[in-house]
Amino acid sequence: MGKKSNTRTNKRIHVLVVEDEESFVEALNIGLDREGFDVSVARDGQEALNIFSRDTFDLVLLDLMLPKLSGLDVCRSIRNLSDVPIIIVSAKGEEVDMVLMLEIGADDYVTKPYRLRELVARMRAVLRRREVHEQDDLVDEIIEQGPIRMDIDARRCFVNDEEIKLRKKEFALLRLLLENPGRVLTREVLIDRVWGNDYVGDTKTLDVHIKRLRSLIEDDPKSPIHITTVRGVGYRFELTKSSS
Repeated sequence: MGKKSNTRTNKRIHVLVVEDEESFVEALNIGLDREGFDVSVARDGQEALNIFSRDTFDLVLLDLMLPKLSGLDVCRSIRNLSDVPIIIVSAKGEEVDMVLMLEIGADDYVTKPYRLRELVARMRAVLRRREVHEQDDLVDEIIEQGPIRMDIDARRCFVNDEEIKLRKKEFALLRLLLENPGRVLTREVLIDRVWGNDYVGDTKTLDVHIKRLRSLIEDDPKSPIHITTVRGVGYRFELTKSSS
């Protein structure tokens, strides 16, 4: 069974807000409606899955700490059904949580407390990035550098002939590094090319993605020889080391 489509014919964007704190629910309902979003609300994890199965959504705002079913479990379940953008909203900000969110398929995260303006900016940025990815899905290209081979058309990646699973932004980030072997790519360039120049936030999300890529392609992620750090500048894919 293929993943469900999230295309809508009307102009307003349909958002599923999964949140059990009434103060946040009330503020989001009012604020998002004013910004041109249609809002449906689920107040626990199980209700979220029930509502998601009955309707079509353009984006999901998902709290982590929920009754009945955790936000992480909801994210996993939705991602198995759909490519709809998911933004995690949580009071948690530790790096381990960020890594886990990205690994299970979240597109972005916002920590509480947040300003509505920042949240809306992140929502619109995620939606724009999704449109760009969808338009760039059918490129007939194979990239090979060292032990890594990427099939761009099929969106598959292999390390030493063993397939690894990459999320869309991980795929785009690794592709950009492989297309520029031996060149230092600054943090600003990587963020602009992978997330878009309308990305809101600092560079920590980039670091989390690099850490995840290293865990998949490096023999020793703590001492990487393929994706190396150029201190104070950015990252580089090492051509000579990776092919040795």
